[in-house]
Amino acid sequence: MRTRRDFIKCAGLGAAGLLAFPRVGSQGLPVSQGPAGKSADTAFQSQENPNIIFILCDDLGYGDVGCFGQKKIRTPNVDRLAAEGMRFTQHYSGNNVCAPSRCVLMTGKHPGHAFIRDNRGTKPEGQFPLPLDTVTLPKLLQQRGYATGAFGKWGLGGPGSSGDPNQQGFDRFYGYNCQSVAHNYYPDHLWDNDRRVTLDNPVFAAHQKLPAGADPNDPKSYAGYTGKQYAPDLIAEQARAFIRANKDKPFYLYFPTTVPHLALQVPEDSLADYVGRWPDEPYPGGRGYLPHRTPRAAYAAMITRLDREIGRMMDLVKELGLEERTLFVFTSDNGPLYDKLGGTDCEFFESAGPLNGRKGSLYEGGIREPLVVRWKGRIAAGQTSDRVTGFEDWLPTLLELTGGTPPQAIDGISFAPTLLGKPQPPRPFLYRESPGYGGQQSLRVGDWKGIRAKLKKNPDAPLALYHLKDDIGESKDVAKDHPDIVAQLLKLMKAQHTPSKEFPLPGD
Repeated sequence: MRTRRDFIKCAGLGAAGLLAFPRVGSQGLPVSQGPAGKSADTAFQSQENPNIIFILCDDLGYGDVGCFGQKKIRTPNVDRLAAEGMRFTQHYSGNNVCAPSRCVLMTGKHPGHAFIRDNRGTKPEGQFPLPLDTVTLPKLLQQRGYATGAFGKWGLGGPGSSGDPNQQGFDRFYGYNCQSVAHNYYPDHLWDNDRRVTLDNPVFAAHQKLPAGADPNDPKSYAGYTGKQYAPDLIAEQARAFIRANKDKPFYLYFPTTVPHLALQVPEDSLADYVGRWPDEPYPGGRGYLPHRTPRAAYAAMITRLDREIGRMMDLVKELGLEERTLFVFTSDNGPLYDKLGGTDCEFFESAGPLNGRKGSLYEGGIREPLVVRWKGRIAAGQTSDRVTGFEDWLPTLLELTGGTPPQAIDGISFAPTLLGKPQPPRPFLYRESPGYGGQQSLRVGDWKGIRAKLKKNPDAPLALYHLKDDIGESKDVAKDHPDIVAQLLKLMKAQHTPSKEFPLPGD
């Protein structure tokens, strides 16, 4: 087991050890924990393995739900999960866009080691696939006797590929395999395992403008951008059916909803709750995705309708007598969109809260996400944790809570002790990289955050340094005042990046 001095030497931090790194072992884990984050002194022992319902939103911002400060959009059921469980204020998605973020979640490896590091589509449908032999969370839970189901958007391998959800540990998949198809909430098809399910919706492109001469204030101008079957409703129905079918054995329900990702589309009964609440200029198209007559109302209504579906799952779990056997997780895959893209108005809703940056960025607004965890009778109600956690931590955390042992070759650290109210050393560091959006790297150690951006223009771009405790909005770069800390972070960044043939970082 390596000591703190060994780690400092390996990372090139110098004898002074200017940053207060906890002692770490060979996997970068605190030495008080065992391999791959298993906490030997706090290992959870359960006579009944808990069910897991993992709700993953799509482009939901840090401030988009009530329990994280949202004032305009109603999310009573998510807020109830928070009131009955634990909020995490410093939780990080796996990356700044969909596919690489989900890869971190599935594999427990941070973006410097993960296989998928950026979005990349494949023909005829789907994204660049995970290799067949990838060790994933659902595969590990299957080995523990769990029924596994995914309902929503996949994005880690097209139908029939090595990355198909049925090849990666899910007994049942229903929803969008492809991220691009998921831009339309009224698609002409979804996937039920390997079966293409045709829906009663017209075929239309999810990226278009209002036709020339159409009146943007006339509801009839938008009639062509809807259908009879709203995909999120169908997906939620299948998720509830999965709960009922597996009520007598442990299950893992992964619910990667498309909400509130563009395009802005929601049934009229939900839209009516928000129309007229605020000034709302029509979006005729021109900045991506579909037009909408009341885009602010649509964005809010999409989130509230999702909240309704979460409430239905909560009610069903209670009805089946499973509340004290079911762990709920609610979070998001990356931050909200930049203002006005596709008609969104994230400034109006303060979707990123006090954070700087949006989707595609490694600044806090692109990767710091709301996280709520509820497990009645196990996690104390009304708690808030400021522990730094990331998507890579879910694999060892959920394995520990289900009595399993995580694999060695991961970057995640179990935070099961924190969930169960036990003391735990802080995370030594949290690393992110993205070859997209100009090429970026970021590293957080304690309250220090370093970020390198626009690497495609300059692979040797300097590191900007922020102290998040004093500057949560990353508005003041203090790199010139702390050259010693900058040097340490740069060396640790280099140590955490393994070059990727498939997704090279500029400068590799």
